[in-house]
Amino acid sequence: MQQRNFFQYLIITLKGVAMGAADVVPGVSGGTIAFISGIYEELLSSISSVNFNTLKVLKNEGIKAAWKRVNGNFLVALLLGIFISVISLSKIISYLLENQPILVWSFFFGLVLASILYVAKQITEWNFITVILLLIGAIGAFYITTLQPLVSEHSSPLFIFLAGVLAICAMILPGISGAFILVLLGAYKPVLDAIHDKDFKLLATLAAGAIVGLLSFSKILNWLFKHYKNFTLSVLTGFILGSLNKIWPWKETLTWRTNSHGIKVPFNEQSVSPLNFNGEAHISTAILLALFGFALILILEKLANSSLKK
Repeated sequence: MQQRNFFQYLIITLKGVAMGAADVVPGVSGGTIAFISGIYEELLSSISSVNFNTLKVLKNEGIKAAWKRVNGNFLVALLLGIFISVISLSKIISYLLENQPILVWSFFFGLVLASILYVAKQITEWNFITVILLLIGAIGAFYITTLQPLVSEHSSPLFIFLAGVLAICAMILPGISGAFILVLLGAYKPVLDAIHDKDFKLLATLAAGAIVGLLSFSKILNWLFKHYKNFTLSVLTGFILGSLNKIWPWKETLTWRTNSHGIKVPFNEQSVSPLNFNGEAHISTAILLALFGFALILILEKLANSSLKK
């Protein structure tokens, strides 16, 4: 476990804020933000250390030793940032997605596009297998983005629990958005409403599912990073590449649905050229925002590299 001062933990909290903001958007992965900010492997390792052996350490050596084993300060700082972001930004992002979707998606498109280059640069050896794995990841992620969301806004405890399990697995995968998985399952709207309405019972059920999924899936990813890092990075690069279809700014609505408030909202969409977009395409502004998102990743990469050198 790294020794950090207060300022360094504050930086981790800010990274958590960025992860939370990304996770609120159905199509952008908080795992991508964790990766480009240089904390992804530490996050997986810290989560994976929460197991029965930690309980033995807690029993035999006390709270301090167990806390150190799970990298508790790091996890609390990060989770605090994610919590602050989700609670404070969910309404703002929901409003922007409803009123300025092209501009929001343009920024995130540039951000994710730069993330592909960043993750791919971590691969130390390219060969036939890494290329094939990248293509498999890209095709798999692209296929997921084309799936038709469920109409149901069903929110039984078991359904919300399972949604939490699946969403958190996606959330810690760079390129696969946990919020998008909730959209596919038809659980995104109930969860967003629960945040707005402070429905702590539903949120606790979702959190329970997320904890179960997180503790199990993080161990698998952590093992893959330790034993097959290049292959794992190849698949993750493909995942991010394939996910670009979901966050393409210009969409054509194929079918509509009526939500719980009686308002017609897009149900099934497909990507179109901005030149064929039915409406104001905002091409110039969209390009500028995409470039800003792209540049932001380059800045974060330089900051991460400079912090590692110190």
